[in-house]
Amino acid sequence: MKNLLYIILFSFIVSNCSIKTVVKHHGVPMLEKRQESLIVNKTNKNDIIKALGSPSTKSKFNNDIWIYIERKQTQSKLKNLGRMKIYENNVLVLEIDKYGLLKKKDLYNKDDMNNLKIAKNITGNDFKKNTFIYNFFSSLRQKINDPLNKRVNNQKKISQR
Repeated sequence: MKNLLYIILFSFIVSNCSIKTVVKHHGVPMLEKRQESLIVNKTNKNDIIKALGSPSTKSKFNNDIWIYIERKQTQSKLKNLGRMKIYENNVLVLEIDKYGLLKKKDLYNKDDMNNLKIAKNITGNDFKKNTFIYNFFSSLRQKINDPLNKRVNNQKKISQR
């Protein structure tokens, strides 16, 4: 009787566990397939919105660059304590000309993003104390701190003693 109860309890627990992995999806689903329907110099803004929906991001500097993002995550193996692992990451960058036609499209996947090279140039600090700007701001600071020149007069009196 006890063994039968243990078998039923064990089968109940096992049947509720799913063997299928859980996938968290963010962004436009199936971006790679959907972008194939977009044709350079033929597709316009309305066709893009119909195929992909509204963009995830628009360029702040130029409103004619639209960015679509797709990201799929799943839980990693048990040894990593179930942390999420990215297994698909696609970014589609669309450039639209002033007439509303698609001028350029670039699709970046996870492997392309790992190969990006970042410039390591450092901007030098060319600030010197003898410049006109430094002198101007220091005199301005002195006038803000002591508008009636009381400090200068007090220092002169102390030095004369």
